Amino acid sequence: MLVPGARVPLSTYRLQFNSRFTFRDARAIVDYLHALGVTDAYASSYLKAVPGSPHGYDIVDPTRLNPDIGSEEDYWAWVESLRACGMGHVLDVVPNHMGIAKSANPWWLDVLENGPSSRFARFFDIEWHPVKDELADKVLIPILGDQYGEALERRELQLAYRDGAFVVAYYDEVLPIAPDTYGRILSDTLDRWVTDHPGDAADELEIILAAAANLPERTTRDSDHIALRAREKEVVKRRLAALTGSSAEVRALIDSCVERFNGVAGQPRSFDPLDRLLNEQSYRLAHWRVASEEINYRRVFDVNQLAALRVEDSAVFDDRSRRRPLCAG
Repeated sequence: MLVPGARVPLSTYRLQFNSRFTFRDARAIVDYLHALGVTDAYASSYLKAVPGSPHGYDIVDPTRLNPDIGSEEDYWAWVESLRACGMGHVLDVVPNHMGIAKSANPWWLDVLENGPSSRFARFFDIEWHPVKDELADKVLIPILGDQYGEALERRELQLAYRDGAFVVAYYDEVLPIAPDTYGRILSDTLDRWVTDHPGDAADELEIILAAAANLPERTTRDSDHIALRAREKEVVKRRLAALTGSSAEVRALIDSCVERFNGVAGQPRSFDPLDRLLNEQSYRLAHWRVASEEINYRRVFDVNQLAALRVEDSAVFDDRSRRRPLCAG
């Protein structure tokens, strides 16, 4: 059904946006397209996608323009050029999946950090209780190039601390560590360190870790608890970032604990602490070859890096649609 007053394209010309064809490039050919008789540009997705995407349909944030294609100023300059010629544009939107590669998708990372209690857990089609018991309330992440134990002992999985949060890095993937497990990283040395470093910084660190440990469980489906966790986990990160920014002693403690967790090459047991920490997360890292048999999130075209969205759920579809940036065409 045609919406009254809606623009009806009479002739279109498709534009494939990526880092090699940007908003500025599109603006440069507006007069040419107008001379051809084109009434509307048919644009491939220009919403924020996985960095370096050649096609743009692996969207990671539908609320933002793709920085590979240009700035907001570049976008509006292109739109105004179209308008000046009496032209418009049609945006090709694919709402049923998102890209999850290179740790670029904030919704997916929130799911990995918070499991079923993530605000975005219902967006993705995840089987939280699959056949394998060890995957209960976890997401299988088949990104490793070798068996998990081999990757661990080769120190390819590296714990790190960044801006108030702990993460584990695997090449260009950076996965979150759940805030309620932060205490595990410091537990072996915390009591002794607090005794040796009495004062406000030590008190604040203990308060932060207590708040993190008392977050609502990652398995909760209660909406109030989900909202509380979403809010308070960010408070934990902000306070920890502020503390490590103001206290060199706390930062040194964290750095030493991170170094210990990353193990020593040739000493297999030295990786046990990191292994235990990873086992407590809401995801399980695995070799990419196991995806066909064990993966428990719905993909698109069997591509591990494309996670399907539950657009059949009207609430998800409506929320996904509301999150698109303001476009004009």
